[in-house]
Amino acid sequence: MALSEEKRKALNGELYHAFTPELVRERRRCAHACHRFNTAGEVSRRRIVELWRECVIPKSLEDNTKHHRSTCINGDTRKLPPIQPTVFHKDRDEELLASEPWIEPPIHADYGTNIRIGSNVYINSNCTIIDTCLVTIGSRTLFGPHVSLYSGTHPLDPELRDGTQGPELGKEIYIEDDCWIAGNVTILPGVTIGRGATVGAGSVVTRDVAPFTCVVGNPARFLKNIQTNMDPEQRANIENQGASSSKETSGTEKPAAAMDPFDSPEQRS
Repeated sequence: MALSEEKRKALNGELYHAFTPELVRERRRCAHACHRFNTAGEVSRRRIVELWRECVIPKSLEDNTKHHRSTCINGDTRKLPPIQPTVFHKDRDEELLASEPWIEPPIHADYGTNIRIGSNVYINSNCTIIDTCLVTIGSRTLFGPHVSLYSGTHPLDPELRDGTQGPELGKEIYIEDDCWIAGNVTILPGVTIGRGATVGAGSVVTRDVAPFTCVVGNPARFLKNIQTNMDPEQRANIENQGASSSKETSGTEKPAAAMDPFDSPEQRS
């Protein structure tokens, strides 16, 4: 199924009109799905996962993979592991779903279908995702409460903006693997958070964040590098230092001219 012109423009980061009947229906569908998820109450882990998938995968598209991939950008079309009645136990079933994202309600999204979330992700309560464009959250990433991801924006010119009658636009947001986004962080359109980065509480991220760095503030600014063996550059530096040390210790005795001057009797006196 081909994308409508307005949806195509939205996903491509072009000016588009958000209040067409089609896009209004899609936002309402997501709002209803989020409401069901947020008000589920005491239900099983499997049911929570199912309700979350309804937010990001419309029921009408779940069993139509070809259609789904053409309309739900990078949507998760994997089937959940089936329940095994002969050995069913609550804890065992939760083990089967261990890699599924943990989403704490309430959560709010515009469309849901433009959200991609990796494995072992934790999203704390009161997260808002404006997924005008693709929003990607990498595996093993952790969110504090009240995190907001805004891939949508508006023209600055009020004449062009024109309230609900004018166009808007968006830019994709990428949060790579192994990031920690602390509470009350806002990430603006077009930002990429590099792998393993940390964003301090209350920050407003307006530009890209380098991998394995910590940023904080409004706007978020570099605070420090994060020391970790996960960083290939740091690991290579450590290996190079080790190789250099090994060469020095395995060399022959220093020639007399290269000896420390304080080794001579004259210097000692």
